[in-house]
Amino acid sequence: MSVKKPKTLRLVLGDQLNINHSWFKTIDASVTYILMEIRSETDYAQHHIQKVIGFFAAMQNFAKELELQKHQVIYIHLNDENNLQCFDKNCSALITEQKFMNFEYQLPDEFRLDEHLKQFTGKLNIKNSVCDTEHFYSTRDELSDLFDGKKNYLMETFYRYMRKKHHVLLVDGDKPLFGKWNFDEDNRQKLPKEHKPVIPFLCTNDVSAIEEEIIKAKVKTIGTVDSKNFIWPINRTQSLELLDFFTENCLSLFGTFQDAMAPNEWSVYHSRLSFSMNTKLLAPSEVVDKAIEAYTKNPASIAYHQLEGFVRQIIGWREYMRGIYWLKMPDYAKLNYFEHTESLPNWFWTGKTKMNCLKNAITQSLDFAYAHHIQRLMITGNFALLTGIHPDEVDGWYLGMYIDAIEWVEITNTRGMSQFADGGIVGTKPYVSSASYIHKMSSYCTGCYYDKSKKTGDKACPFNSLYWHFYDRHEAKLAKNPRIGMMYHVWHKMQPKTKTELLEQAEHYLVHINEL
Repeated sequence: MSVKKPKTLRLVLGDQLNINHSWFKTIDASVTYILMEIRSETDYAQHHIQKVIGFFAAMQNFAKELELQKHQVIYIHLNDENNLQCFDKNCSALITEQKFMNFEYQLPDEFRLDEHLKQFTGKLNIKNSVCDTEHFYSTRDELSDLFDGKKNYLMETFYRYMRKKHHVLLVDGDKPLFGKWNFDEDNRQKLPKEHKPVIPFLCTNDVSAIEEEIIKAKVKTIGTVDSKNFIWPINRTQSLELLDFFTENCLSLFGTFQDAMAPNEWSVYHSRLSFSMNTKLLAPSEVVDKAIEAYTKNPASIAYHQLEGFVRQIIGWREYMRGIYWLKMPDYAKLNYFEHTESLPNWFWTGKTKMNCLKNAITQSLDFAYAHHIQRLMITGNFALLTGIHPDEVDGWYLGMYIDAIEWVEITNTRGMSQFADGGIVGTKPYVSSASYIHKMSSYCTGCYYDKSKKTGDKACPFNSLYWHFYDRHEAKLAKNPRIGMMYHVWHKMQPKTKTELLEQAEHYLVHINEL
């Protein structure tokens, strides 16, 4: 006589859609998987409509895939009558109603959910356990262990460690291919005037039913969406198609133009795989392996620096940011090194500004829930830092705006890399610039209301005076930074009259920030 196995409930979060996880290798009638659309997730930030739709669509597709494989699945939709709108309450109700004897979940990637599920399982009177997501190259604590006892957390050190550990792009055991670890100096060119980037691969998903549910629930969102032609991958098949498109059509020029910006060129040669990876529809290892395979098959068309730059973004930067997150949270979310206090200008939510670079970057973000890393760092982030916006405001904007924004990767890039609010944990200097850098890497300045060459006076580009105003007001904290000492040398050599004019111009712009 066979003994009936106790029933197990397994929670799958919206960013844990990894069909290759060991959980799903065995079909077990005693195991039920639960996925849920809940207000605690739609409402902790004001999200872009495409972000909410993207997650719900991917979750629904994943649930269907599990069912096709004959797994037991419960899916709670946003407007279901029995939806208690948070993980713990929904799981508690199911455990009681269906007499589950075990509860299991995978390690969340966000601190708030990690704490939430720890508290929930701590009160459960049934067996419970947690396992790894089996997604990342590194563990939560690996960066912490690597830098134990050290004051600095250099990404380059971590990147080399990861390359060696996973034997990526190495020769002769542990030596870097072509003799160098980093080929960054070969990348980052401006798009030539007549150059037209490849037309991006876009999906055409009909997600109008999901949009209707979100509207019915009165979820507050930002941005726009064409729900009849939703462009983002919402399942593994589409994600793999996007990966193939990138390696075949974009990788050969990825590094060269990875920092380039131009009006109406929102995708350029970027992979746009971050949403698929952050929801775990794709594993970082398979993305890296696919890129290396493309290079190996066609080295004549894909220069090595294009490949290395892409691999570094994933095995280096992405894993590094996650390590910093788990090392420094929850205190990291409160860091404000410059003690900034200002609010974002109103036009950050509309794109209606006379500054061409910001108008393009913000409008693009509202239209596509996407901007590439230099648009985020050196346009919107640069302006927010120069104008003294509170890091909480900047965090909230980035976390809500972008389809790939999950706190573990968003906050370290925003509060750390972009706003230097961590005082140098992630970046070695504040990433600020005047109009000269923006003009160097983009064509945004062409036709702008403001004059990129003017520092003061009528229609002077705001970035020029705000740049010096930032350095002046933070000299006590930045003057000894060896990477920016030259800027203070230039500032101190300026005539008093010139410095006064620059500061007065910047003060005028700060007072009238909503009119820029």
